[in-house]
Amino acid sequence: MNDDEGNVNRDLFRNIDRLRSLRIEHRDLDDVIARLSMDFNADEVQIKRLKRRKLMLKDQITRLESQLIPDLNA
Repeated sequence: MNDDEGNVNRDLFRNIDRLRSLRIEHRDLDDVIARLSMDFNADEVQIKRLKRRKLMLKDQITRLESQLIPDLNA
């Protein structure tokens, strides 16, 4: 294996690890939002911020997944 292949493999594993972290954070936020939504005294602004963060994570996940999927036209 040459240096280029090693770099590609490291980048691939780094991206897969990042994707896993993002998915965990997204799932955790989903749980927090669900619990806070059941609380009538919950801060609506905080819930909206969490939802916005969750949406940003989803966008990052989608972008990273599309980078990991090989281009079929290549």
